[in-house]
Amino acid sequence: MMWLIAILKVLGAFTLGLTVLVFLVWGERKVLADFQQRVGPDRAGPWGMFQTVADGLKLFFKEQINPTNVNRPVFELAPFLAAVPALLLLLVVPWAKPIVTRVGTTITTINFAALDLNVGLLFILAMSSIGVYAVVLAGWSSGSKYPLIGGVRGAAQAISYEAAIGLSMVSVVLWTAAGSDGSGLGALSLSKIVSQQSVSYWNVIPMFPAFVIFMIAIFAETNRAPFDLVEAEQEIVAGFHTEYSGMRFAMFFLAEYLNMFTMSAIAVTLFLGGWSGPFLDSMHGWLGVGLSFIYFMLKVAAVLFLFVWVRASFPRMRYDQLMDLGWKRLIPGAVGWLIISTLVVSFRQFGSPF
Repeated sequence: MMWLIAILKVLGAFTLGLTVLVFLVWGERKVLADFQQRVGPDRAGPWGMFQTVADGLKLFFKEQINPTNVNRPVFELAPFLAAVPALLLLLVVPWAKPIVTRVGTTITTINFAALDLNVGLLFILAMSSIGVYAVVLAGWSSGSKYPLIGGVRGAAQAISYEAAIGLSMVSVVLWTAAGSDGSGLGALSLSKIVSQQSVSYWNVIPMFPAFVIFMIAIFAETNRAPFDLVEAEQEIVAGFHTEYSGMRFAMFFLAEYLNMFTMSAIAVTLFLGGWSGPFLDSMHGWLGVGLSFIYFMLKVAAVLFLFVWVRASFPRMRYDQLMDLGWKRLIPGAVGWLIISTLVVSFRQFGSPF
């Protein structure tokens, strides 16, 4: 029975991610159209809602082009390295409030993260790092200069901004460990982080500087405007995926929007209380699960709207500005806030040393 529940949770996470992907692409196009006083998609389905499906079918039947100078095995592997880690990140997110139920003859707690890892944050960093390999290998294997430039940019960008993401996460881990039973066990677990926020206040309140650093860094991590230097159509055609077509290009497209969704879900989990919200304490059973899931998705939708809003509002940064922001602003800021957090937690735990 537990195997069946695990399989259902994995299938549910993948189904949720792919369903949200369809509406996310459509929603971004409609919101950008509103910002730019256009109509946006309005032909395929009501309000153009099936435009993403139409685009996917078109890409599925398009010809797969293999340029002469490509390194064929690596060229074909890179799209999978982009899509698979983005899908795996869906598995560690706690989507809703846990429920206590009877499975067979035993009473058990069902957690709505497909993989409730006690090192969930390390898993997130590992999967996001693998995604960078897709950008680098796609650029190198294409046998063209523009994709190579995009791949090199992606590698340098990932090194700087992943450091900022990791350091901002460490502040949350420190705060969670300090608020636990004193052992610090489970501080890397996303479920533990959400549970602690559900009984106190959201981490965005005491960890606001870490939240700002994390949000800026995930814009760069997902290669979104104004940090989309690895694609930069006006400079390097389409960057690392210039030579890709058909389903291979669609997998890069899928990975970008899935990463937007998963990183937004992780931001909500770490800083915005995850599935927590009002009236949940008075609701039990599946009603509480449903309401907590709605809270979670509303918060994710707000973060996703921020992604689109920033894209519509800010021009692309120059590459030197991008690197300066990462190495001279975000990383020192994250280190400084980690030091301050350590001092505050130490004072709360052990009192003043003076």
